[in-house]
Amino acid sequence: MAVDESGGLRERKKVATRAALSAAALRLALEHGPENVRVDDIAEAAGVSPRTYNNYFSSREQAIVAAITAERALRVAAALRARPASEPLDEAVVEAVVEQYATEPANDALTLIASTPRLRAEFLDAVATIRQPLASAIADRLRDDGPLAPAVLAAAVSAAARVALAHWVRDSGDAGAAAEGFVVVTGDRPLADILREALAHVAPALRAADRAGGTGPGAAVRRPASDPGRDPASDPGRDPASDPGRGPADGRASADGRTAPSTV
Repeated sequence: MAVDESGGLRERKKVATRAALSAAALRLALEHGPENVRVDDIAEAAGVSPRTYNNYFSSREQAIVAAITAERALRVAAALRARPASEPLDEAVVEAVVEQYATEPANDALTLIASTPRLRAEFLDAVATIRQPLASAIADRLRDDGPLAPAVLAAAVSAAARVALAHWVRDSGDAGAAAEGFVVVTGDRPLADILREALAHVAPALRAADRAGGTGPGAAVRRPASDPGRDPASDPGRDPASDPGRGPADGRASADGRTAPSTV
């Protein structure tokens, strides 16, 4: 077997193991309650050792939430790269994020998250994982703006998405209601609408970056730096008379059309 083939097989096995662990964690949490699920139980249900489990997750909450948010960060970046290059950056980012978050968790999983503070916190913290892949995808569209702008923009988008999710999934404060499947969602608005509202506050920064160095219709035309040894007055379209350092004595036509002699 070739080296690249064996490496690809190992990666596929890792992805499969992670998926099996997170699926087992969510299933056991739904059946017995998250507080009654042990790492040993999850590992046994997935057919691996507890030591193997610890190679993938640092807590049971992380494993449970991973069943819902698995690979979302990479999918957001891939969705942005798939958007048309001519689309404004702010529109492309918003659509990419909404596309990947609009699929709401199943009602039982959502109830579990909303009614368990530690799971809710893990669910919200998982949004931060989109920063690095999203920054890379934004950098591809901005091309030559350096690493700082994409990183800042991705962090802002991540923060806005986290606020939207926190606003969407909240504990009702009523244990009985939560047990019966009632989850507090802001009004009757879907998550996609709340995400769009939150991301609208980041859109101006995305538009500004797009104008400065992006590829969308609002992108500025970048001009090469002027040659320091070139006479600015020789630039096409420039009015020589606008240069305060030169006057008729430089050998150019005066107001009456005659050329003044040079004093040099």
